[in-house]
Amino acid sequence: MLRKLLSWRPSTHKPQTALTLTLRPNTPFPSLSRFLTHSLPTDPYDPPFSPTSKPPKPKKTKNSPMKDAIRTGPLKSDIPFDFRYSYSETDQSVEPIGFREPPRFSPFGPGRIDRAWTGTSAPVHQEVDPESIAQERNRVLGDPLSEEEIAELVERFRHSDCSRQINLGKGGVTHNMLDDIHNHWRRAEAVRIKCLGVPTLDMDNICFHLEDKSGGKVIYRHINILVLYRGRNYDPKNRPVIPLMLWKPYAPIYPKLVKNVAEGLTFEETKEMRNRGLTSPPLMKLTRNGVYVNVVERVREAFKTEEVVRLDCTHVGTSDCKRIGVKLMDLVPCAPILFKDEQIILWRGQGDQEE
Repeated sequence: MLRKLLSWRPSTHKPQTALTLTLRPNTPFPSLSRFLTHSLPTDPYDPPFSPTSKPPKPKKTKNSPMKDAIRTGPLKSDIPFDFRYSYSETDQSVEPIGFREPPRFSPFGPGRIDRAWTGTSAPVHQEVDPESIAQERNRVLGDPLSEEEIAELVERFRHSDCSRQINLGKGGVTHNMLDDIHNHWRRAEAVRIKCLGVPTLDMDNICFHLEDKSGGKVIYRHINILVLYRGRNYDPKNRPVIPLMLWKPYAPIYPKLVKNVAEGLTFEETKEMRNRGLTSPPLMKLTRNGVYVNVVERVREAFKTEEVVRLDCTHVGTSDCKRIGVKLMDLVPCAPILFKDEQIILWRGQGDQEE
């Protein structure tokens, strides 16, 4: 018995023999005698008293929406606009000059939607009727909210401890964010949206795309906080079908933003403007994922007295610096002439700023 408990692995030098032990017939422990009569295991790697392995139970597999879409064919969506990764941070008028990945690789997955991916968007096939779309949106919104109803909704959703919140980052109004908005609208009348980063330079653009792509209405706006209302007649069971992007597509290659010689200046004048901007004190110091709602007005006011303005974007990132420069070029307007060491040098141009 001790040999079986302590040294169950038999020696390799002596052959293994069966150990039997019988007790007298008048023993008071018949069950122990039957147990001790058993022989030791012949397998040296089988420990004593090892529990018998039970056969594993078959796991219940749930069919994912992606597999169902592939099995039943491509998913058809009646959304009347082109699918893009970001709706607020892309300019459809600027065509890319190249792609970092083949355009045939759709971020929606192979065969999951009935639209072809062109590298930047998945255009809609059927013709779009703006009047019918406007009528459907007005039907869902219903009668306008009264001041008391707006105040009640704002008081419920404007605070930072609201559970119905979506964070909007440097990607702006993305495609998958539309699905998140409708998911919140299933159990709440409105959703709180907190905007941070480069998109906050143009809050009007964010509000426009949120209302245009989701069909809701912005009923509250304070600095970078928005409250998006779903409408009186919104039915979660009849929500639009929004296929999700499985990954973020690579950004295409666009033409060079900063030219070697600024338009309207010579090479020496451009070099002088850049040196003057680098040595001038910074107008503002921007932080990463900050709130930039007052940057445009500050730059416009500075251009009334200065010809060159420098923005200190330390720790913001090179990509975000270029995004800020592109937006300021259209909003101020101005001409970015240098991006160096996370510093943005802006030239007001030769046009009349008052105009």
